[in-house]
Amino acid sequence: MTDSRTITNPPGLHDPTPFGYSHAASAPGEPVFIGGQYASDASGQVVPGDFAAQAELALANLRTALAGVGLGFEHVVRLGSYIVDHDPEKLAVLGKALAGAWGDRLPAQTLSGVASLALPGMLFEIDAVAVRPTAGAAG
Repeated sequence: MTDSRTITNPPGLHDPTPFGYSHAASAPGEPVFIGGQYASDASGQVVPGDFAAQAELALANLRTALAGVGLGFEHVVRLGSYIVDHDPEKLAVLGKALAGAWGDRLPAQTLSGVASLALPGMLFEIDAVAVRPTAGAAG
């Protein structure tokens, strides 16, 4: 599919791409909201692992959730990321994982450091807003 998003990192603002996001993203079409995805198996149990492993599995689950509604990473315009005991080292790991998924066309993102998440052992959670292209539009 064609990526119909407009990604904007305006002059006068820092380059956010090393941190895993863009300042603004938009796309024509219908918004689709994807609930929080985490490092879970098919039964919803947290899969143990370090932060990097959990982030990768959460992104894989996000890809699956998007595919379930006929969309892909190229349709995502905004992410919400939640990191337990956030620190700069985790930010670097997440930035690398997000770049692996989106390359240099990263969606807008808000990252929140949190004390804990919904289930014991969860280290990372991510939700998304995607846009389903309008009929006849590229994408």
